[in-house]
Amino acid sequence: MSKILIVNGTQPYDFAPGQLNASLTERARDMLTAMGHEVRVATVAEGYDANAEVEAHLWADTVIMQFPVNWMGVPWVFKKYMDEVYTAGMDGRLSTGDGRTAEAPKANYGMGGALSDKTYMLSVTFNAPKEAFNNESEPFFAGGSVDDLLTPMHLNAKFLAMQPLPTFAAFDVMKNPEIDADFARFDKHLKTTFAEVEHVPA
Repeated sequence: MSKILIVNGTQPYDFAPGQLNASLTERARDMLTAMGHEVRVATVAEGYDANAEVEAHLWADTVIMQFPVNWMGVPWVFKKYMDEVYTAGMDGRLSTGDGRTAEAPKANYGMGGALSDKTYMLSVTFNAPKEAFNNESEPFFAGGSVDDLLTPMHLNAKFLAMQPLPTFAAFDVMKNPEIDADFARFDKHLKTTFAEVEHVPA
């Protein structure tokens, strides 16, 4: 079985204390542990040591990034975590530079990642309804998908050479929550995704 690091990137607020993302983190930890995986959890808002988090990324076969989408991106504490942890890992542990060389200074930007043997999964929560995505008649996202919106996160992972697993999203979690249904979909997503991961050749 594999080693899985779950990073809960929630920033708690009075109006949104982060209970759903904490519950999804705990649910993933418990289910994946029951499936035989070894799981570690990092809760960003509780503090962290950047070098210890680099080592946790090196330990893991898969990194699950759990967070609410705030203002079309990650919460500020999670952005700070990435800035500090990924920058610390630029010493060759997570990345050997940005992929360019003195011989070809304009080519292969972003291709210096050192984690090509690892996968990652985004698990996110939205206030936006599901119907706002993949629908050209909806003016805000204009047909864009969840993964289109999360392109910066996918590129961050690609910069480290990690390979993507399917994204999970829970929608409309503040105005029209369907938490039990979200939990059921999440359980199915984990079972399907990590059953498949176990069959990926080493």
